[in-house]
Amino acid sequence: MAAKIIESHRVGAEIANGDEAAKKKSIELLSELGLPEGLFPLDDMEEFGYNRANGFMWIVHRKKKEHTFKKIKQTVSYATEVTAFVEKGKLKKIAGVKTKELMLWLSVVEVYVDESSAGKITFKTGTGLSDSFDASAFELGM
Repeated sequence: MAAKIIESHRVGAEIANGDEAAKKKSIELLSELGLPEGLFPLDDMEEFGYNRANGFMWIVHRKKKEHTFKKIKQTVSYATEVTAFVEKGKLKKIAGVKTKELMLWLSVVEVYVDESSAGKITFKTGTGLSDSFDASAFELGM
């Protein structure tokens, strides 16, 4: 399903192919949005795309990946296709990202930096639950 959504946003999008170029572009976009640059700790990226006109971004990588952010002991799963609509300080309508809470995997649907609580980043799940963490836990290499 994500492939159809991605296809509908390709026209006019900035697209980077190959792991190195895609990583670089994804980090640039996160930085531009004021979000931690390590939010997408993915390997073997095939493509990164960003359509500025409608604020849609996507990442395609070779295989599903689980990553544990060590500083906060939080495990996140990334599907082979990750999509989101973006705006300054926020990723919304996220697809392809889940977080493990106790024994359950919950879809992450929104990530944002709240200007009123500097240095914090909040993750909201599809169930309405949200949790805030120190943004430094999501810097590159964490």
